Amino acid sequence: MSNMQERHARLALIRSENVGPVTFHDLLKHYGSAQAAYDALPDLAQRGGRKRPIKRASKRDVDTEWARIEKLGATLTFFDEPQFPPLLAQADPSPPLIISKGNLSLLSRSCVAMVGARNASVAGRRMASDLATGLGKNNITVVSGLARGIDTACHQASLDTGTCAVIAGGIDNYYPPENQALQDAIVERGVLISEMPPGTKPQGRHFPKRNRLISGIAAGVVVVEAALRSGSLITARYALEQNRDVMAVPGSPLDPRAKGNNDLLRQGAVFVETVDDILAALPPLNALKETHLSQHFREEPPMPHQNADPTNNERKAILECLGPVPLHRDEIVQHTGLPLSTISIVLIELELSGHLYRETGGGIALIPTPPINQSET
Repeated sequence: MSNMQERHARLALIRSENVGPVTFHDLLKHYGSAQAAYDALPDLAQRGGRKRPIKRASKRDVDTEWARIEKLGATLTFFDEPQFPPLLAQADPSPPLIISKGNLSLLSRSCVAMVGARNASVAGRRMASDLATGLGKNNITVVSGLARGIDTACHQASLDTGTCAVIAGGIDNYYPPENQALQDAIVERGVLISEMPPGTKPQGRHFPKRNRLISGIAAGVVVVEAALRSGSLITARYALEQNRDVMAVPGSPLDPRAKGNNDLLRQGAVFVETVDDILAALPPLNALKETHLSQHFREEPPMPHQNADPTNNERKAILECLGPVPLHRDEIVQHTGLPLSTISIVLIELELSGHLYRETGGGIALIPTPPINQSET
């Protein structure tokens, strides 16, 4: 199979029903190629208890998306290709792909994410702008989410020195609408990133995935202004899960827009008043890249699928571990004593069948079966 055929098969795999990043990577390791994994999806879903056929992305679906990406002047990059942002490839799991417009090489140098309130204060926007300007002068790419308020101030201040906007919708979608001119400028002078198919309208469930991309690209995350319940704190949580530095600007205790970042400081986030505070906290990029090269899963040998099909007893032992309370794969390994390859394939079966839920932090839980409606029996 040619490299282009395998790339198309990878796109078909990740666009198929119930295939998330963890399952995508496990399938590649288990079967050795995306095409073999794609072909196995119906049988795997049936083994997991699925009654109706699983929806797989068709060749037409893939060809349409690929043509649309090319027509937009965008680029599709997979997790193990040289152009993929190195720190994002280190995330566990890494996004299978990103779609970009602009200068993707900006993400090969040191990157810092900056996030904050949409209804930011004047002082908060000024602080964000000053910090982003200082980072740019130090050849650091500023990463944010193109939202109103703090994000907008960060992008505007770093347009000429290197900025990356990560969006929740398709690469051709303008959101918020008033940032259309800024988004176009970022494409021309920076880089725009999405993992959603072109034409996708941003929905609430897409924003946590966008936030995880923001933190994964960067060596550290700076929270400028954030309420206690905000997407900025979700980004900070992802940063901690990805072993990134979390930094925060102190704010007035009288301003609810600062309660989130003040709380981060109480929990040990790096105190930021000037750009020098950020620079002092950042780990050397070369050290982070070395960690990526030594830890990235693509260095692991593939799981031999011909020897990993579980027996009924093995499947039963794994199912007995699972329930509505999330647990991690290593806990299943410890409890059952089974090899990870066997456990992984059972989890793949359950996820494809729609019976398994994966949390972003790695937790795994069974989705409760809805009660039977007696009026329908």
